[in-house]
Amino acid sequence: MFKNFNKWCLGAFAAMLTLGTFSVNAQEPEAEASINGGDLFKSKCATCHHPFKDGTGPKLYDVRTAWSEGGAGAEAIYQWVNNWQTAAASDPYAAGVAQKKATAMTKFPDLTKPQIVAILDWVDSQEEKVAGAAGGAAGGAEGVEGEEEGGFSWIWIILGVLFVIVILAVSGVRRQLKAASGEAGSDTLSYGEEFKAWAWGNLRYVLIGSVVIFITLIVVLFQGLYSIGVVEGYQPSQPIDFPHSKHAGMSGIDCKYCHNSVTESRSAGLPTVNVCMNCHKQVAGNDDEQMEKIAKIYAAAGWDADAQQYTGKTTPIVWNKVHVLPDHVYFNHSQHVEVGGVDCKQCHGDMTKQQSTAMVQPVVELNKIEGNVQLTRPTLTMGWCLECHAEKEISTGSIDNAGGDYYQEIHRRLLYGDKKLYSDYLEDGKVTVMELGGWECAKCHY
Repeated sequence: MFKNFNKWCLGAFAAMLTLGTFSVNAQEPEAEASINGGDLFKSKCATCHHPFKDGTGPKLYDVRTAWSEGGAGAEAIYQWVNNWQTAAASDPYAAGVAQKKATAMTKFPDLTKPQIVAILDWVDSQEEKVAGAAGGAAGGAEGVEGEEEGGFSWIWIILGVLFVIVILAVSGVRRQLKAASGEAGSDTLSYGEEFKAWAWGNLRYVLIGSVVIFITLIVVLFQGLYSIGVVEGYQPSQPIDFPHSKHAGMSGIDCKYCHNSVTESRSAGLPTVNVCMNCHKQVAGNDDEQMEKIAKIYAAAGWDADAQQYTGKTTPIVWNKVHVLPDHVYFNHSQHVEVGGVDCKQCHGDMTKQQSTAMVQPVVELNKIEGNVQLTRPTLTMGWCLECHAEKEISTGSIDNAGGDYYQEIHRRLLYGDKKLYSDYLEDGKVTVMELGGWECAKCHY
């Protein structure tokens, strides 16, 4: 029985691992099958709609009944959510709704009918105190998610402890069997002495194993060193949850409207609270959650929303910087955006789809964006910058085509200074940043 004890232990460990993995994965289909109407409402509808109050869009409570009693077709309201123009063209009631509001309805072609039904079911299930219900639903979902993640990590810890216990138990049984069989010295040798005797008896394998372990440690050490300064995915908390997807995406606000120094300065700059107030004097929020966030802007500006006047008492908003470069690195936004014509999405990603606050986008995500230079090095590392300078061209063919006095001056120096050098630059039909000195150390470090 004890002869195969090791095999039994390995079999039991594999079975527990399989069961643990199965128990975690078994919950996934259920999670995918359920549709959270509250979350969809907050991400898709809450910007313009409130369940019980008219805002930018009309209130949504019991809207299906209103459409049905008004004579709309059974599928009209779902078609309206996907594309209001198509619905208005095919349904008279939808056409009447389209004429009531000057603001055009945002199109959501990606929403399926079950998702729209889930949203409207969630709206109809709310009581007048919407903020509490929405907060409870969201909080409940976050609580379940956190519990699942925590349970999954504990599975590995428990399995590791059990594995150690099994090893110690097997070792103890083996020692007792040796003592019972009368093997000399089996009951007097300590664990350390027994291991030493085993190591000398299997010296070749011990040496090979030691070399493998030593090389592994060296590799792990260097991999750890290479990760120093890599901040991909860094996303600090902010005093106000600012959804770029609603401002730059749904509302179509240009990046330069808020970051107005990006074309003239080293820094892109954070918008002052006065820039926020240009819109938020009129936009106070559609639900209690949005109103609470916008109230922080009012407090920072010293704005009394009820009296519609400034009080003079301000509370500054302290934002946390996301893209932090070392002090010895110089980076100029205007040089890249204005002179180099680099799009913001090359470094920051597609902010029109960023639902949470800003973060350092991983290079894998940046490469998915159409038009971006494809890079391999981690974002905000020196290798990332050098790789971009080697790939990014400032002109295809003649540098004159790039425009701007900066490149025209470089073109003049090349053409009339060293024609051979100029012809070498144009062998591949383009002039890259690297070819014009973009790899010189003093360009970024001085």
